[in-house]
Amino acid sequence: MAFLHRLLKCRRNAAAAVASASFLVVVLVFSVLLAATRRDDSPAIAAPSLLGEEEEPGASCEAALRSLPDHAARCRYLSSPRHPPCAPAGYVDYLRLFYCGFGRAPWLGGAALALWLLVLFYLLGDTASQYFCASLEGLSEALRLPPAIAGVTLLSLGNGSPDVLSSVVAFAAGGAEGDVGDVGLSSVLGGALFVSTVVAGVVAIVAARRRGDAAAVTIERRGFVRDVCFLLVALCYLVAVLLTGTVTVWAAASFLSLYAAYILLVWTSHCCAAAAEDEELGDGNKKPAAHNSDLAAPLLVDGHGDALPPLPVAISCKATTPPAPQKTFSQRALDALHSPLYLPRRLTIPDIAAHRWSKRYAVASALLAPLLLAAISYPSTPAVLLSAAAAGALLAAAAAHATASAAPPATRCGRLPWLAGGFLMSVLWSYMLARELVALLVAIGLVAGVKASLLGATVLAWGNSLGDLVADVALAAHGGAAGAQTAVSGCYAGPAFNTVVGLGLSLTLAAGARYPRAYAVPADASAYQAAGFLAAGLAWALVVLPARGMRLDRVLGVGLLVVYLGFLAVRLGSLGASGS
Repeated sequence: MAFLHRLLKCRRNAAAAVASASFLVVVLVFSVLLAATRRDDSPAIAAPSLLGEEEEPGASCEAALRSLPDHAARCRYLSSPRHPPCAPAGYVDYLRLFYCGFGRAPWLGGAALALWLLVLFYLLGDTASQYFCASLEGLSEALRLPPAIAGVTLLSLGNGSPDVLSSVVAFAAGGAEGDVGDVGLSSVLGGALFVSTVVAGVVAIVAARRRGDAAAVTIERRGFVRDVCFLLVALCYLVAVLLTGTVTVWAAASFLSLYAAYILLVWTSHCCAAAAEDEELGDGNKKPAAHNSDLAAPLLVDGHGDALPPLPVAISCKATTPPAPQKTFSQRALDALHSPLYLPRRLTIPDIAAHRWSKRYAVASALLAPLLLAAISYPSTPAVLLSAAAAGALLAAAAAHATASAAPPATRCGRLPWLAGGFLMSVLWSYMLARELVALLVAIGLVAGVKASLLGATVLAWGNSLGDLVADVALAAHGGAAGAQTAVSGCYAGPAFNTVVGLGLSLTLAAGARYPRAYAVPADASAYQAAGFLAAGLAWALVVLPARGMRLDRVLGVGLLVVYLGFLAVRLGSLGASGS
């Protein structure tokens, strides 16, 4: 278990180092080129046949860009105030930056956009794990939620927040029409497919190789069948919506309510298992109950949001804890490089985690959080900013008076305001990062001539799921039978949450914005392909695992990997056909 903790810590440090270096390079390049584009006074040109028409956002812009001869013409076109919207609004106009700033070196522009994509992936995942998950775990304890309910609600929300928010942002951007809405749909389905095939397959192979096929880990049948069947039911409901082509707000809300039924099912299952265990103990049988596959089975979630099997001994923080060792020069240099990515969130997200507690940061977050809320609100008028500054000053004074320097608040009433504030600001940061990530991904698709839905089903899904791959494989390899059970549970219960809650919430919000009219669901062939291969992977696991005695082995793992390779082959084949 100590090895697992070191592995996860090394993964976080390596990701932070890569993201920090990428951020430094991108900032240097972008700052120079943004200044250059602002000095560009070339007259703007337009595509007359396109600018006067009401067409899909993104489609008309892509056609206009393709019709222009070179980067200079595209730069002048994008500088025109009359050109149609090309991508969802972000904080940076990536298309104009690419064509106007990197016109003579498009390879450099592609590299800069790729590095910035890595930085955004890191920031989104790190915000969810370091702040969002910590707030949700604290709220679960403060509200005294039963483990069975906390696992399938708050902890699932923490682990799936990047996928859920990316979907919500994609559907909300630009009215969720065209390729932009496809990104949200494809990213959730692509992420569910990747986790339930690649991650589950690698976990099965690693578990079998470590223990030998004859002594493979046995998975608890009831919870596995329940999770997979629920995901299949949700997938069938979603495919029915896609085939219909439109969805009303009531139909979208009913899809979202499927997760409430799942929570009830998990709660019933948990109560029945607890009653059976109590009956066995009452009869004098000391045999412990089998490890359940509920997401809610009491798990230890580390600081990065990854679920770990229960540790054999309790860990407590006492005043006698030895001081941290003095940092080396290289560690200080890495901290300085990482500070531009770390400080803005640390200064605006309330955080009362014991190992990160600092009264100075707590007071600063109370002061600056209202200002950040006001700065991104619409309209952000001087009156709104002044009101936010006054509110922040009052909150900071209250925080300075009510908190101690040695430890965070310990009482339930003292912790709840901090946990609620941390939850709110974590959601705000995650939403801002997801909005920028979707805008960048759509811009990359336009530059490369690749459909945004394909990038959503692959690049966005991979970026949001790589953390699951590393953590689950580490659990299967070094966490024993309980670790493998936890990893397999997450491979199916996690995608179920992302599919039902992520897409259900996105469709409900999009349909509610058009009420009483129905909402046209943006779906192309990639969505049906991802849904089909996801159903194939679930059916393979549902047939093979019970047939082989619920044992994790290479037959299950290789079959799941073949399913995902088939999906990639079909997607690349369709990409080649469309490009020819």
